[in-house]
This record gives sequence, C-alpha cells and structure tokens, in this order.
Amino acid sequence: MVPMVVHKSAYCGCCEAWVDHMRKAGFAVEARNVDNINAIKQEVGVPFGKGSCHTAQVGGYFIEGHVPAADVRRLLAENPDAKGLVLPGMPKGSPGMESPDGTSDAYTVELVAIDGSTTPFAQH
Repeated sequence: MVPMVVHKSAYCGCCEAWVDHMRKAGFAVEARNVDNINAIKQEVGVPFGKGSCHTAQVGGYFIEGHVPAADVRRLLAENPDAKGLVLPGMPKGSPGMESPDGTSDAYTVELVAIDGSTTPFAQH
C-alpha cells in the first residue's frame, strides 16, 4: 500500500468520501484534521487559485482536491520532475463529489511544474 497523508477539515464530508476513494484504490491514508488548510497549501506549493478543500501528500508530491486515484497512480509511475497534481474547485462527478443522479461535469487534472506553472495531465 502506498502511504498518503491528507490534510482536511474535520467537517467536510466530501473530503471523507475522497479519502474512502483513495483507500479503496489501495492507498494507506492517514487523514489529519487541520484548522488552517491554507498554511499547508502554501507550504507544499499549491498555486494561487488552484485550491480545493483538501491537500494530500504522497511519494514526494502534493495532490490538491478531488483527483482520481488513477491519476495519482499515473503520477507516481511516471515520476515527473514536478510538485504535484491539482483539481481546482470541486467538480461534480469527481471522486467524493458524485451526484445522486450520476451526472458529472467535465474536468481537467493539472500537473504543477517546479516553477508553479500548470499543464493538463488528465481529462475526465
């Protein structure tokens, strides 16, 4: 199992749903409730305007928001020289943001380069 630390609010149900998604995908998740998630985002280098409701750390990368487990696995397998992945906002249909009627919005997971710039990594 791949170890992962997730920094989140104690009161966010969608964060818990994403943690469950990652555990079901084989990640060993340690969920940490924090009062100031923005401090964590700044510390790991999440670009301004690319934030979401939780920040994870795995394999030397950060994962911001409701990124699918398959994208995290791809990141770890490809091991690019980068800071991590971001999925800004909370797109409907992303892991942890599923809707009761099964509908979803199109969304793009972005790779964050060492300089903080982003490029598309995966389309969903």
